[in-house]
Amino acid sequence: MSKWYLFTLSVILITMVGCDQQHTKRKKLLIKESFVYVNGPDLITPDGNKLLIRGTNLGNWLNPEGYMFQFGKTNSAGRIHQALCEMVGPDFVDQFWKAYKDNYITREDILFLKSTGCNSIRLPFHYKLFTDEDYMGLTVSQDGFQRIDSLIGWCREAGLYLILDMHDAPGGQTGDNIDDSYGYPWLFESEISQQKFIDIWVKIADYYKNEPVILGYELMNEPIAPYFSTTEELNSRLEPLYKRTIAAIREVDPHHIILLGGAQWNSNFNPLTPDASFDDNVMYTCHRYGGEPTAEAIKGFIEFRNKINRPMYMGEIGHNTDEWMTAFCRVMEENNIGWHFWPYKKMQGSCFVSIPEPDNWDKIIAFAEAPRATYKEIREARPDQILARQALSDFIELCKFSNCTVNESYIQALGLNPNNF
Repeated sequence: MSKWYLFTLSVILITMVGCDQQHTKRKKLLIKESFVYVNGPDLITPDGNKLLIRGTNLGNWLNPEGYMFQFGKTNSAGRIHQALCEMVGPDFVDQFWKAYKDNYITREDILFLKSTGCNSIRLPFHYKLFTDEDYMGLTVSQDGFQRIDSLIGWCREAGLYLILDMHDAPGGQTGDNIDDSYGYPWLFESEISQQKFIDIWVKIADYYKNEPVILGYELMNEPIAPYFSTTEELNSRLEPLYKRTIAAIREVDPHHIILLGGAQWNSNFNPLTPDASFDDNVMYTCHRYGGEPTAEAIKGFIEFRNKINRPMYMGEIGHNTDEWMTAFCRVMEENNIGWHFWPYKKMQGSCFVSIPEPDNWDKIIAFAEAPRATYKEIREARPDQILARQALSDFIELCKFSNCTVNESYIQALGLNPNNF
């Protein structure tokens, strides 16, 4: 073999490696340019335009909440599941949950939301959708990725961005019904739960790292309720866990925005350092229900946003009069704060669409609210099986978009249009 041949072969190989490296760089650049990103206090779309979030939350779909079924004491996913199993048996309930997930949110719901003028939605989800724990009718083979994949497909078709919100974290991040926990934010006291929390987010981020429909990952919802004597100590552990999780996510996904909520119902940002230099693509999310619909009422959120020079958006707001919502939407938008109202769908009003109440639903509510601390109490409270099972089956049919009532005045109060669909 001649020296000239070896030299030529070397040049070809070096050129091929160089071309491959250039191709990889171009591919990475194209991927990066496909995502919404943070620029100072603004969100910027891939085409260079400013994005002000406007939309709603798909609450109650992948993390059921009692009040949306008109329950009171039975108010978290685990307690709802327990009550239903006591009422009609676990096998029927497993089938109920599978049908529920198939029908509560569908392509038709997402296309409707786009037609109103929404540009994005927030998806609250339970961490158990990505573990081998029992949840909503499944054991071991959980369907979190399949459910979100379907939603992403509908959002891509509709042209909507999606925020993934871990509403229920391992151990519980809040310590109340909203995180389906055991009454305390054990996440901040358990290294096992923290590592599970990080591992799940890395698993999700690695799976969706190249998906531009996803606007960002909201690490946890409303951490640390204000009820506990240890609240301040727990608050001090919030930012360190955020930083650990962000660092782990960035090992697999350098592109997606990461959203951080304040303590005490996403309202207290004092535990978070007003210097987000640990990551360039972070934004913040606040929540608020009630109060005056004025800029003065959210002065603290605005001041934190201005100090940190990162976007702030209202991830949850709602349950108020049409006049209040109209006024507060105007205030938020005048102050560069996007919004997702809560929720999209539930029984009764104060939402985009309402689910009609099934016949005999009062019997479901009565059992959910009855004393059930002993087996005797369960037996005495249990309703007629035929009526109860029929009411639950009817709920599945009635929660479909085609059977729901569109709340036009609610949608108009947000500055959106209910009549385009």
